[in-house]
Parts: sequence; C-alpha cells; structure tokens
Amino acid sequence: MKGVYGFYQYLPMENNKKIAFCSLGCKVNQYETNAMIQKFIEAGYSVVPFSDEADIYVVNTCTVTSIADRKSRQMLRRAKEINPNSILVACGCYTQVAPDEVRKIKEIDLIIGNNEKKDLVKIVEDYYKEKKAKTIVTDVMYQEEYIDFGPTTYTEKTRAVIKVQDGCDRFCSYCLIPFARGHIRSRKIDDVLEEVKDIVAKGFKEIVITGIHVASYGRDFKDGTSLIDLLERINEVENLQRIRLSSIEPIIMTDEFIERLSKLDKICNHFHLSLQSGCTETLKRMNRRYTAEEFMEGVKRIKSKFPEAALTTDVIVGFPGETDEEFNQTYKFLKDVGFYHMHVFKYSPRKGTKAAVMPNQIDGDVKEQRSKKLIELSDSNELEFNKSYIGRDVEVLFEEVEDGYMKGHTTNYMNVKCKCIDKSYVNQIKKVKVIDADKENLVAQM
Repeated sequence: MKGVYGFYQYLPMENNKKIAFCSLGCKVNQYETNAMIQKFIEAGYSVVPFSDEADIYVVNTCTVTSIADRKSRQMLRRAKEINPNSILVACGCYTQVAPDEVRKIKEIDLIIGNNEKKDLVKIVEDYYKEKKAKTIVTDVMYQEEYIDFGPTTYTEKTRAVIKVQDGCDRFCSYCLIPFARGHIRSRKIDDVLEEVKDIVAKGFKEIVITGIHVASYGRDFKDGTSLIDLLERINEVENLQRIRLSSIEPIIMTDEFIERLSKLDKICNHFHLSLQSGCTETLKRMNRRYTAEEFMEGVKRIKSKFPEAALTTDVIVGFPGETDEEFNQTYKFLKDVGFYHMHVFKYSPRKGTKAAVMPNQIDGDVKEQRSKKLIELSDSNELEFNKSYIGRDVEVLFEEVEDGYMKGHTTNYMNVKCKCIDKSYVNQIKKVKVIDADKENLVAQM
C-alpha cells in the first residue's frame, strides 16, 4: 500500500484545497487511483501524501480478502485521525460489495462505488455545496460499457501500467470480485493504442497490460476480437520496447495464441499463470473451469516457444476439503512445472462466497504447514533458476540506484543489481554479465 501512485506524484497546484489518496489492492485499483488524481489536478487541487494534512482524503478500497476489508477500514479511520475536519471519501471494491458495512464507519462523508470513480471531482464539489453525507453505489452487474478514464499515466518506476479490461465472469467459489467489478467489459483497441503512444512519447520503454480478467479481453465485442489481436496492434507502436502481461489464466494458452504471441518481438518472456491448485478435484470445488492436465498443456506450449520464460503463479492452500492426498498432488504438480516463484495464500473464508459455507474447512495449523512447504519449494526454485544465469549475458531495463547498485529487471522479470553506477542508465536497457546470484537477485557487471 502506498499513498499516491504514478507520474503525477505530489504535485502542487493553484487551488488551495489539498487532496490525498490511498490505494489498496491490485494494479487496476492503482491505475484508477491515478486516473482520479489526474482529474483532481486538472480541476486545480493540490495532491499531497496520504500522511500529510489534507482537506480531502480518498481511500480506494480492496475486498479480495477479509484482511483487505480490515486494511481498508484501518486506512479510512487513519485519515480522520490526521485531520478530523477533512472530507473522507471511501470508494472501490469494498464499498461496492458492502456499502452498508462501510457506512458503519461514522467518520466517512462520501461512499461511492466503482462506476462513480470517474465522477468523483463533481461528487466532492457537490458535497462542498450541500454538506450532506452520501452513498452513491450503482449496481455494477448492469454496467455494459467499459468506463474509460482516458489516457492515464500510472507508472511503477520506469514501466507504465495500462488497464485494458474490467469485470469477470468466472465466479470462482472463493471470490467476490465479479460482484465488485461486474461482467466483462473491454476497452476499445484504438483507445488503448492512444494511451500507449502517449506513454511512449513520455519516454517509457515498457508497459504492463492489466485488467480484472485480462484473458477475457474482447469477448464482449462479439466480433472475434481477442487479447492476441490487441497485443499485435500494441507491438506495432514505434519506440515501445517491452510489453509485459499481468496475471492471465492458462486457458488462453492455445496453440494459435502461443504461435502468434511468439512472433511479437516486444513481448516479455515472463508469464504469471493463475493456478490456485494443482489438483483437479480441488480446482472443481474452486470452480476454476480447467483441470491440472489442461494447465500443464498450456505450460508446455509456453515453454516450446519461450524456453527462457520465467513462470510465476498464485496458489491457495487449505481450501475446504483439501485432503493430504490433494495437497500432495498440488505439491508434485508445482514441482513438475518448476515455477520460478509462487505466491502462496492460506485460504480464509470470504463471507458471501460458496466456499465459505462448504464442509470440511481446514484447520489453521494444517494451512500453516502446507504454506510453509510450498514457500520452501518456491525459494528453492527461485535460487536454482537464478544460479542458472551465472556467466550469461542479460538485458536489463535499469529502474533506480539503490544501496550502491543500479537495479532493474530482465525481460523475464528477474531482479538484477549491478555495481556500475551511472544514473544516466535509468530507464535505459543495457546488456550486462551475471557474475553471481542468490534467491533475490542476479549480481551483474558491465
């Protein structure tokens, strides 16, 4: 969690009203926070860090887990502790799915849903006129069109993040996100390209394609357009050097998709494939809509065209009904794939989901043991993969100077640190030789 994101960090403007933002959760939320920041800057507000005293605080909430809900409540209360006389705005996924629960936080002045983010400047200015607390949360399930904020420069160091899609129709049994984000809506290709060109004109060399369920891009267009069509158009943009995909489902990895993807010279060979379990029976209870065998086929297709690819994933341990045998199947599956890194989550019941009321909930100690075992496997894989690069040349997009090193990432998202310090290398791609490695980094020299 950070205070303010993106290209427009902490910019003073002529308006004497100060506004601060806190964004929780995924890249989509962060992207939208930055879009709201830009709209307030255009309206003449000064954007300040969330820890500073401000006239208005906006907390863009997350609801992916019950822990995210709790964090959202904490940050909302913290704002009023900084300035009790400020206007406090709660928006985002938590407010979308649980507005009545959010309303119990008496310090909040305005509660808005995801559809209303684009109108936040007007909502805040109307509040100044009326001085009346409001809850404005429309039903996202009826939202049919993609809500486009226009070109939005949300950056992570030297890469820019572009939202191309919203909504999800998967309805996994443990997840509330479809109810927070609604059905699939895709951004028009021409609008995406406009933003990409704008970002490249600002000097960025790498973009990250993100959305709530990126693999479903284009399905709502009903004209055959798909994610690969979008990527092929983006690949044509001059002076763009890297295209990185955020989390995608393995079902998209068909022979045709991989074949066309492999022909795009700007695609990064790092794929975050959302797995959740390596056991087909567990996947069925999760309503993931693919089998472990189908996932493995997707992995094989990727490796056939991208032999140097780093594969990362998310895994849930202790899902209701997960037996020792099912967990062992998952462990073996993960070992067979050889993921570079695994984000391991201990299942926690999410009120309002089917999984929360399933029988055979797993004991916390069992979850802890299984989590520890997978984290140890992930650490071992990461170290082995990194050490395999010792003595090799890699291309690095340098992002910063920190702790006496130039730091950046390879195309397959490996951390690299290099002793040769030259600040002119920031936002430049340079070839370096790897001389050492640990679990966290490749150590390189020019």
